[in-house]
Amino acid sequence: MKISLNWLKDFIEIKETPQEISDLLTQSGLEVEGLEEIEAVKGGLKGLVIGQVISCEKHPNADKLSITTVDIGQEELSPIVCGASNITQGQKVVVATVGATLYPSNGESFKIKKAKIRGEVSEGMICAEDEIGLGQSHDGIMVLDTDLPNGTPASAYFELDSDMVFEIGLTPNRADGASHLGTARDLKALLDREIKMPNLSSFEVENNKRPIKVTVEDKTACPRYTSISISNIEVKPSPEWLQKRLQAIGINPTNNVVDVTNYVLHSLGQPMHAFDADAIANDHVIVKTLPKGTTFTTLDGVERKLSVSDLMICNEREGMCIAGVFGGAKSGVTEKTKNIFLEVAYFSADSVRKTSLHHQLKTDASFRYERGTDPNMTVTALKYAALLIKEVAGGEISSEIDDIYPSQIEDFTVEVKYKNVDRLIGKAIDKDEVHKILRSLDIRVEPINEEKFMAKVPPYRVDVQREADVIEEVLRIYGYNNIPLKSYLSSTFLSHFPKKSNDSLQLELSRLLSGADYHEMITNSLTKKSYSESVESLDSSQDVNILNSLSEDLNVMRQNLVFQGLEVIQRNVKRKQSDLKLFEFGTTYHLINDKYKERAVLSVFCTGRNHGSHWLEKEKDLSYHDLFQVVSQIMSKFNLENIESQNLKNDIYDYGVELFFNKKTIAKIGKVSQKLTKHFKLGQEVFFADVDWAFLRKQYPLDPAFSPISKFPEVKRDLSLVVDKSVKFEEIRKVAQKLERQLITDVKVFDVYEGEKIEKDQKAYAISVFLQDQDKTLTDKVIDKTMTRLMKGFERELGALIRK
Repeated sequence: MKISLNWLKDFIEIKETPQEISDLLTQSGLEVEGLEEIEAVKGGLKGLVIGQVISCEKHPNADKLSITTVDIGQEELSPIVCGASNITQGQKVVVATVGATLYPSNGESFKIKKAKIRGEVSEGMICAEDEIGLGQSHDGIMVLDTDLPNGTPASAYFELDSDMVFEIGLTPNRADGASHLGTARDLKALLDREIKMPNLSSFEVENNKRPIKVTVEDKTACPRYTSISISNIEVKPSPEWLQKRLQAIGINPTNNVVDVTNYVLHSLGQPMHAFDADAIANDHVIVKTLPKGTTFTTLDGVERKLSVSDLMICNEREGMCIAGVFGGAKSGVTEKTKNIFLEVAYFSADSVRKTSLHHQLKTDASFRYERGTDPNMTVTALKYAALLIKEVAGGEISSEIDDIYPSQIEDFTVEVKYKNVDRLIGKAIDKDEVHKILRSLDIRVEPINEEKFMAKVPPYRVDVQREADVIEEVLRIYGYNNIPLKSYLSSTFLSHFPKKSNDSLQLELSRLLSGADYHEMITNSLTKKSYSESVESLDSSQDVNILNSLSEDLNVMRQNLVFQGLEVIQRNVKRKQSDLKLFEFGTTYHLINDKYKERAVLSVFCTGRNHGSHWLEKEKDLSYHDLFQVVSQIMSKFNLENIESQNLKNDIYDYGVELFFNKKTIAKIGKVSQKLTKHFKLGQEVFFADVDWAFLRKQYPLDPAFSPISKFPEVKRDLSLVVDKSVKFEEIRKVAQKLERQLITDVKVFDVYEGEKIEKDQKAYAISVFLQDQDKTLTDKVIDKTMTRLMKGFERELGALIRK
């Protein structure tokens, strides 16, 4: 938001420097992010002074040149060669001194240098108006009628005051500060000076020739609607002062009527709209909503489809304006407009916010309405705008003010305890000082007793509705810098150690995955409803639907991260990046028994080759086992033991396993179904793991678990088993762990065989069994006894044939 210093001075007396004002505003919460000087003319006439021609003679070597001496307020006269035909002795002129840069009305800028012209020294330049950017005339030099002393800066003669513009980073809660008046209100409290409001004493209704009836049907979305008509105006470019005011804050002038509405908006913070009164059918304005899908063409020429909640300003035939957001093409003010209907309204912030979001329209008006405007400003703004329009466009006020305000919006009432003021600020502030600060911010104070008071907050301060908000108002005006720091640091609570935060856990796991060559991705929580409808394992009735969805592609919250992951893989494969290892920490959303629930999830994907071409090693496709290994590392990170598994029955996967810990599902790992990869036009296998991240976070041990490394050697024995094809390695591992819980430390598979040497319905596993005793060295007798028990168990429970 931009605030002009000269404009600000219309509302409050300012003696301080721009930098001092900048510091004050920043300390009070209106953070000044930049300070820019706006010059009335480019260069600001720097280096140009008023001089007097003391002598003027013909140049001996050029018929059209003159040699002059000019008094510019220095000890010595300045010799200047001049080519103007109208120069004579005694004239007061504008002189560009040596070193000054001129910015002519036409052409490039140039710098004045000491020179010799046809053999004669020239130390400066006597200027015409086009040469210094003040006009287009080049008939001769400017001759001034002034008694100002020689050497006076030319900018003082022409009264070309520059302006300083503050760039304020307005926070969303400070809607009240979105104007020059709003900024002046803070300075009023900071500097203890009075606000100067526009003088409206000359406002009067001249006749009632053009009354326009107003009907407000939706009083919830439009609590107050104020209007008037002005007739016989002349629409033309605005006067220079108005154009410069708007240009200083980055607004391009349009015409005198529209410029006045913008000027009042940025002056008082009150949006308004001017309609061509002759475009209002039957002189009847109706504030209402129109049927869903109604088309409406806005001022920018774009045809838009209205939603059922869009509040419209209509006539008896059609809509004329999207209330609080954007005007219509048919009723806008043009150079042909002779009569206008001026609207100043207070619209509901919720209504304007929904409409602005629906149409993706952000305007100066919607910016203020959707944050909250002042319901008590409408009449003042209307009168001010009407007087300015009469000043710049002529005409007459041709109707009474129509102010529809059925239910007055009351002040916010907040009970404040003095002890909480001192506690939150950190310093005891005198009660009278607290009252004074609040009153300077237009917050009325009504004492209740010695311990508390009631604050009556004006409705334009939508951000001050709690006790803490009122106390913050006191603090920001009193000054954060005026609160002393203690000589020591203290805390009112005992820290709890060594609790891990979710962020630090996620960072640790991200590092683990990154070390395994996985890359993190971030996808949108919004997705297509058709995704959950395409697989039976997701219940589309649990979809969290978006009420004001922007498109069919973003109309529900996701129930599973697989679809966004496949979208990312599809996008990369299209760009010839087919070897991918990806992971994401995300959230899924579910509507279960009319209650909304979220689930923190870690998704892991791999597809393509395990590594690029390399002369040392052949290319190898990524497989289910590569993904399973990574998930196993994750489980080890969280010290999860005795994890059980079973075959996965889920139409998102062609095959896979479901991992359980204490009978709770903690992960699903498998190959994404061909149906889904085909839908995303992927001609390669994709492997996907869905890990319950919320559960893992709860399982993270605060105290690290450890056991001493055994001093006794580990023993490995290999076995070859022929089993039915339906038997998974996990079943073999479970049988081994059940038969020997004390000595077996691990069971691994190092080869799987299916082929001619065994039956078609069989396969052979080559496994390694690792044995270790924590207390003593294992003997051959114990080892052989253990292995015999394992082999008999495999034969008995799995029907295995032990190959010897």
